[in-house]
Amino acid sequence: MPAPPGPPSPTRPPATGRQPDPGTAVLTDAFRHSPVHTVAVCLFGVAGAGVAIALPAVLGHTLDLVLDSAPGAGAALTLSAVLLVADVLLDALVALAGGVTTARSIAWLRRRGIGHLLSLAPHRAADRFTAGDLVTRLTGNAAEAGTAPTTAATGLAAVLTPVGALVALALTDVWLAAVFLAGLPLLTRLLRTFARGSSDCVRRYQRVQAEIASRLVEALGGARTIAAAGTGARERARVLAPLPELDAQGRLMWQVYGRAVVGSGILVPLLTTVVLAVGGLRLAHGALTVGELLAASRYAALTAALGGVTGQLNALVRGRAAARRTAELLALPQVRYGARPLPADGRGRLELRGVTVARDGAPVLRGVDLAVPGGTTLAVVGHSGAGKSLLAAVAGRLTDPDSGQVLLDGVPLAEADPAQLRREIGYAFERPALFGETVGAALAFGPDRPAAPAVESAARAAGADTFVRLLPRGYATPLADAPLSGGELQRLGVARAFAHAGRLLILDDATSSLDTVTEHHVSRALLEDVRPGTRLLITHRLASAARADLVAWMDGGRIRAVAPHALLWQDADYRAVFAGTAPDPRTAS
Repeated sequence: MPAPPGPPSPTRPPATGRQPDPGTAVLTDAFRHSPVHTVAVCLFGVAGAGVAIALPAVLGHTLDLVLDSAPGAGAALTLSAVLLVADVLLDALVALAGGVTTARSIAWLRRRGIGHLLSLAPHRAADRFTAGDLVTRLTGNAAEAGTAPTTAATGLAAVLTPVGALVALALTDVWLAAVFLAGLPLLTRLLRTFARGSSDCVRRYQRVQAEIASRLVEALGGARTIAAAGTGARERARVLAPLPELDAQGRLMWQVYGRAVVGSGILVPLLTTVVLAVGGLRLAHGALTVGELLAASRYAALTAALGGVTGQLNALVRGRAAARRTAELLALPQVRYGARPLPADGRGRLELRGVTVARDGAPVLRGVDLAVPGGTTLAVVGHSGAGKSLLAAVAGRLTDPDSGQVLLDGVPLAEADPAQLRREIGYAFERPALFGETVGAALAFGPDRPAAPAVESAARAAGADTFVRLLPRGYATPLADAPLSGGELQRLGVARAFAHAGRLLILDDATSSLDTVTEHHVSRALLEDVRPGTRLLITHRLASAARADLVAWMDGGRIRAVAPHALLWQDADYRAVFAGTAPDPRTAS
């Protein structure tokens, strides 16, 4: 699968130092994604505007011909009918093309956002955004931003129609146009004030929406804990605590919009009425014909549609604000890969050289140096917070170090071919997530799909085959119909890792929920049954450390020692790491 497109490349700011607006860049990319459809909307809209501008003049001329019984009235009636049909047809085409453009833009923005999110190191988005905020940005905000191309394309016609009608009104009677122009500055000021006020409250409204979504996702994730604690009412109050601010921002948003609509709703009909009154007087003095007055009244109504630009402007303001929120997600840096292949004869030698990783400004790994010979089983132990899981993430390139280098068989991970890297590094986690329609598909999930016998062999090695075969349809059982305990879920996670084991296999506390017998079975399979390669085992279990070839003892984000378990056991501080666990009869005397 090709990597999704990254965020737009930064451009050099102008001499004033003003940075380009990221939301505008996202909307520009959305235009470029569907240029044909967007241009079609624009062309249909412009054509519709042209027909709308021509129609009053043709109708007025036709009326004059009919009233005077002049020759050519039949042809004028036919032309009027053609223009009326064209007006309806073009409106329908604008609606159809606009709907397609909007749907394509929204889908593209969501695909781009999700693709970019999945291309990040797992911690990147979590450090910056909550789960609910991410959902809001990828759904509601993407939907609002996706309407912008269509809104802008139809907006051209929305502006062209009243402007063209004003020109046509001037050609019909310059005095009527002058009357309308007298009130135009007030309308322009109204629209400018609306755009400025609406932008701020829309941005705040979207921020509060995301906060409520974040709290809701947190509550849903801990639903069992909330139910067990009997704190449902308290959690409901916590989730909805920002609701008054949302209400306030929503009211403010609609007040700004309402003032603009009411203002234009009063000013525009007033201008139209004055134009018609002046037109009636000029008709009475013989300066206008009946047909010209009809055309002038239609042109005044079309020119008054300039007030309707408020709605278009409102949609553009909301779309731009939403695009800014989408751009913030797209601005997170992607993991960069190279194209260098791993050596064909490599056995999984892993090296960390001066690796330092910080989280929230504080170092978690501090200048870690570690060399693991190929084919070795290395247990990584230490107190909670020592940096074990982060070491595993760096070793498998789920995250990059802030400084230092990680190499697999002599190749820096940042330079390695990503497809080969994912084939050669297998992972099992403490809380595995299963993907696929069935249990068998979940075990086969990965860069390559192993055959059914290999999947079943991996399940046997992980102690999962027995309970899988007891399911209603065995490996073909849908995941939704397979209730799993925590230990069973972990065994399936380990089985999936075994099925994709390459030159490096990383188990990040992946056996913590297993009973002693099953854990011993998995450890034996890990050492004996899985194909040769390096195995990195993050563990809190004494027995797992004792069975490993080497143990890396972590303390405070550093490697304190690397040695066999039996040798380290002589150190009281090392023994304290396993305080509260069962002693190892082979080494603890």
